[in-house]
Amino acid sequence: MDTNAPASSDLGLLRYVADRNGVATGYWDWYGNWIDVSAESLLEVLRALGVPVSPESTVGDLREAARLVDEREWRQTLPPTIVARQGGGYEFPVHVPDGAWVAVQWILEDGRNGHCEQLDRYVPPRTIDDRLVGRATFDVPHWLPLGWHRLVATVEGGLVASSTATDTLIIVPSSLDAPALRGGRRAWGVGAQMYSTRSHASWGIGDAVDLADLAAITADKGADFLLINPVHAPQPISPQENSPYLPVSRRWLNPIYIRPEAIAEYAALPQESRDAIEQLRAQTVDFAVDEDLIDRDRVWEAKRKALEIVFAAARPYRRQSDFDHFIERGGADLANYALWCALVEREETVELPEALSRSSAPAVEMERLEVADRVEFWQWCQWIVSQQLGEAQACARRVGMSMGIMADLAVGVHSRGSERWSHPTLFADGISVGSPPDMYSQQGQNWSQPPWSPKALAESGYVQLRDMLRAALANAGAIRIDHILGLFRLWWIPEGRCASEGTYVYYDHEAMVGIVLLEAQRAGAVVIGEDLGVVEPWVRDYLRERGVLGTSVVWFEKDGGGWPLRPCDYRERALAAVNIHDLPPTQGYIRGIQTTLRSEFGLLVDDVETVRAQDRLELEQVEARLREYGLIDSAQPTERELVEALYAYVAQTPSKLVVASLVDAVGDLRPQNMPGTDADLYPNWCVPLCNSEGDEVSIEELPTNERLTALFSLLRGSID
Repeated sequence: MDTNAPASSDLGLLRYVADRNGVATGYWDWYGNWIDVSAESLLEVLRALGVPVSPESTVGDLREAARLVDEREWRQTLPPTIVARQGGGYEFPVHVPDGAWVAVQWILEDGRNGHCEQLDRYVPPRTIDDRLVGRATFDVPHWLPLGWHRLVATVEGGLVASSTATDTLIIVPSSLDAPALRGGRRAWGVGAQMYSTRSHASWGIGDAVDLADLAAITADKGADFLLINPVHAPQPISPQENSPYLPVSRRWLNPIYIRPEAIAEYAALPQESRDAIEQLRAQTVDFAVDEDLIDRDRVWEAKRKALEIVFAAARPYRRQSDFDHFIERGGADLANYALWCALVEREETVELPEALSRSSAPAVEMERLEVADRVEFWQWCQWIVSQQLGEAQACARRVGMSMGIMADLAVGVHSRGSERWSHPTLFADGISVGSPPDMYSQQGQNWSQPPWSPKALAESGYVQLRDMLRAALANAGAIRIDHILGLFRLWWIPEGRCASEGTYVYYDHEAMVGIVLLEAQRAGAVVIGEDLGVVEPWVRDYLRERGVLGTSVVWFEKDGGGWPLRPCDYRERALAAVNIHDLPPTQGYIRGIQTTLRSEFGLLVDDVETVRAQDRLELEQVEARLREYGLIDSAQPTERELVEALYAYVAQTPSKLVVASLVDAVGDLRPQNMPGTDADLYPNWCVPLCNSEGDEVSIEELPTNERLTALFSLLRGSID
């Protein structure tokens, strides 16, 4: 074929290059159809991965790209990062000038060291850039302890007198051993949107003190965990992003969840300062009473002013020392996050000028001095919110929860956020993450999040993944990983294309899942993966073998005939649920609110009456299954009876964990989120906790709420 022909004319070679770079050339859609990815999408995704091709490339460019990918590992002395299971051993290649001598040393976290054994594995040398390169094979000792270690290769001979190469060696558990799930024990807990669950003392939005109270209330009802929405950091200025799943950083926290009055220094403030803070709180409360939605901008503007008053107050020596150590532990990552906040605050936009567009820009260091006082403020906010969320977890454990707070880890970050600003080379340019057409959105979804580059992650030693996990587990006894398929593959959408025109890019799941297990093992935490949607059976099997619980939702668990799966056929290694945040509350789902809204917003591909007929059939089959198990007996069960029967149904499953949605416990109707919509269509993530009549339910009302007490008593009596 003519080398000057367009690259798209040689689909075989293009698909070869894509496969070798972990890019899917086709996929099975939600309906079971095989979809071929277009040549244009493949070329754009490959370019974003750093492969030297583009939609304008020729066949000759493709051939060069194929050569480079075939030679890639031969150009590296050591693999960039090795992730090995403890007890399993791990063989790895070392590439050296042909005939050179090489030795490989392991160095543990604690400084102990030793040598890896070279194995008798002959591989013929290859010519790379006119020089002969040989391969030696070494083994990671199976007895090395869990942890973050190093490998150092020393090469002598050939064309070099002596050289060294270093990479990261990570030893991970073969399977997670979570103390809370030992001995065949089952547990149940509550899922709540933290921001929506407000008290009379909060500032128009649920906060860390409310969280501690909610943990105590649910623990007294028998719950072992409290699953909350992600509490990652948002942009520091208005308008704030409402979705907790689109943060600016997943390592740092959202200061909107601080209760100013609970800060230690508040009590020592002069009366004038406390009066000013109370006046600020009153403004948010008045608005919350008048409106039926949560206004984060209004809340944050008032709360930030209050926090600045407390920040300016003198701190006792022990408190200042604690703060100083917090800054030291946070290191460069905290310093850069706080600097980004200060710059965004000053510029009044996340669209920073080109000269300040990344943390490594020369002008940034000068700016660090100019805004030093604001940098300290944003560091202080992180210290305070970490303390208050930590106290909520401590409270949860003190009152008897075996796990306490279950953190939620978002899939990605804002394209203009601090995480990308601080570590731009970790992200793929010109790409956003989403999902192909599925049951949630028949047109696909674009989440506007830039993905991590698999190659850059490995070259960095997965440090950002590690730090993100440590941050999430610092104040939690369990972690839910949203869209855990993202540790295996992500749907990449080239810039300017619709969501359906993307493709999957594969990650090193052995490495990424292994690192999750390592950090969870060290924290003594349970890991739950949200494995809904188009997930191959082998992925669920793999996660089960590694000790990660899956997610089973009543409405999605079907047998081969389309009927609701029987309780006995549910997965044991799973969190079973009736409701999730991407569905309306169960009472609203029974009414068909999801179809009404999707029709109004133009999100349906099928005729609305066809979808409503499907909804009716689904509900009829569910009711029939509930009758089969003796969970309803009336001819016309009420919506509440159906909700309670559904929870009794999941309680009969063997699933290790069962979660009850707080919205179901109080009879709420409105969805927290409508996938595929934006703020112009629906107030996603802004709906306060309400009952069936639309009246807000405060935290103070929960202990005596009859409906909640009945549902939680049902679960307490059904699950050991």
